[in-house]
Amino acid sequence: MSAFRAFGIVSSADNSIHVEGLHDYRPIGAFSFLGRFRVIDFPISNMSNSGMDRIQVYLRTRPRSIAEHIGSGRHYNINSKRGKIQMLFSEDTSAHNIYNNDIAAYMQNIDLIERMHQEYVIIAPSYMVYKQDYRQLLDTHIQSGAEVTLLYHKVDNARDYYQNCRIVTVNRQKGITSLDRNLGTAKEKNIFMDTYCMSKEVFVNLVKTAHELSSVYSFADIVGYKCKDMDIRGYQHKGYFASLLSLSDYYRASLDLLDYEMASGLFSNSWPIYTRTTDSCPTQYFESAKVENSFISNGCQIEGTVQDSIVGRGVTIKKGVVIKNSIIMAHCVIEEGVHIENAVVDKWAHIIHAKDIKGTVEQPQYIKRRDTL
Repeated sequence: MSAFRAFGIVSSADNSIHVEGLHDYRPIGAFSFLGRFRVIDFPISNMSNSGMDRIQVYLRTRPRSIAEHIGSGRHYNINSKRGKIQMLFSEDTSAHNIYNNDIAAYMQNIDLIERMHQEYVIIAPSYMVYKQDYRQLLDTHIQSGAEVTLLYHKVDNARDYYQNCRIVTVNRQKGITSLDRNLGTAKEKNIFMDTYCMSKEVFVNLVKTAHELSSVYSFADIVGYKCKDMDIRGYQHKGYFASLLSLSDYYRASLDLLDYEMASGLFSNSWPIYTRTTDSCPTQYFESAKVENSFISNGCQIEGTVQDSIVGRGVTIKKGVVIKNSIIMAHCVIEEGVHIENAVVDKWAHIIHAKDIKGTVEQPQYIKRRDTL
């Protein structure tokens, strides 16, 4: 039960990252995922399932939707007597985004971090989706004697995807020799999953060192800088992994999970993904409805055709509508005769007059929240 020796930190996305459209209204952690979940449910569920019951969630810009979703944190199966999810709001202390990074957030809350009684910390991002037992990561870290252990995922499509991610170079002893931006120069790369394991003491020292070295250093920057003189190891992740740092990343990662084999790498009965549940009536399928290979949430009314798509809660899809390879978020109304393909339609959109909305797999069309077309 070594995970009880660690507390969790869920970090927020770097200010240099912007997901077209969706990000204008909420942080990446609050993005709807597969109609039912929010992206932040995955790191918190990983921590909860790993036996971690003290979790700090860092919130920066537009925090309302995440704060509302997490609430008391009870739905994450955290021990109600000694467990606690703390939402830590960091102030943007500068008008310049370059200064408002994770190090600035940690420094604002350094007293709270130092007060945590656990010996170790595991830091995971609120903008990546994966399943990981952090007990295994922590046990490996302790046994290796390393100062820092980084979680990474080996991919063979780094030339086309993961453009905003960092990559790690791993030697034969699983040591990390460098941490750099992915420049798309090769297909096979080890994508760093922005997930760290280390002692609380090492973490606090790195945060303070970064703060002293450069006002614009992020935590990844200081770890990359220290690769040459610290014992930093890698731990390889297996299974489903998605980094949601662009609209096309989000679109592709969501629709990939319509594949049963892919989805079974993320969801299992023994590793539940917890979320805030909403009581609503079942979806009503009318005689004219035709639904194939799709995730459909509760409370919808479907009269049209839905293929290879994800439909959020309370969506109305009228007669003659055809939706293909698209994500329709909660409470949208799609009126008769509309054709939508390769699109992401944000919450409460009402599509009436625009009869043909089409994007591409590489560049999905985005329809704004509360928009009427």
